[in-house]
Amino acid sequence: MKALLETDFRNLTLVARGKVRDIYALGEYLLMVATDRISAFDHVLATGIPGKGMILTQLSLFWFDFLKDIVPNHLVASNVKEFPEEVWKYRKDLKDRTMLVTRAQMYPVECVVRGYLAGSGWKDYVATGTVCGIKIEPGLREGDRLSRPIFTPATKSFRGTHDENVTFDQMGTLIGGEAAEKLRDLSLALYNKAAAHAESRGILLADTKFEFGSTSMGVVLADEALTPDSSRFWVKELYSPGRSQPSFDKQYVRDYLESIHWNKLAPAPSLPENVVNRTQQKYLDAYRLLSGRPLAV
Repeated sequence: MKALLETDFRNLTLVARGKVRDIYALGEYLLMVATDRISAFDHVLATGIPGKGMILTQLSLFWFDFLKDIVPNHLVASNVKEFPEEVWKYRKDLKDRTMLVTRAQMYPVECVVRGYLAGSGWKDYVATGTVCGIKIEPGLREGDRLSRPIFTPATKSFRGTHDENVTFDQMGTLIGGEAAEKLRDLSLALYNKAAAHAESRGILLADTKFEFGSTSMGVVLADEALTPDSSRFWVKELYSPGRSQPSFDKQYVRDYLESIHWNKLAPAPSLPENVVNRTQQKYLDAYRLLSGRPLAV
């Protein structure tokens, strides 16, 4: 299977092309197409992961359904046959990797929840004893489970190229205190339910990020949910604090890029075939374990 790196639906209006998703306008709706692009260190890599967009979409659909008792989501349809007729000609590219969604006024914040010390949270803890301004008990190791999950919001930098951690008070200044409290409470509730399910399936949800928008239904969960692109998924049976953890997410790609000493400047390098194949398998394993379903890509 060849990786789908970019779509070109010429009779549709392209609204945005993100690191992974191409978004088209369809009247009152948006068509979100998850490509097979993969990014690391704020750069889209030259090589895609075949089928990755399908895995991301199908896993998001699983979580949207699993978590709908906590908060509604922006999904309208995922079956191409239920999409407006003008997109049917593109059904080969759209199949299994596309969602028709309600337009939402998005909150300009990433709602990050951390259950373990990892990534930038670990680096912050080592330097300051805090994670995004939240005091954490001393003496923890990399990968240690926190006594309780913490909410650490982030927002785009002024250049829009990467996420910047902000305090909860700063988030309140940005979107209003009442909205900040609601998104925090929803994020923690979503994390707790998802983490319990994931652990029962052999995966530890180290951290994840959610995005929310406002519609006529009120607040909705939007974009993607609990995928290997937006989360750290660790192998429960191999979990051992004090080091980097074996994972089901794109940390494998990051580790490869670190091993070749890439300077993290454009142009981004290509990935060798073995890294592509191993990454694809990690994403498929995450989907299979979490959803309990097979997926052919």
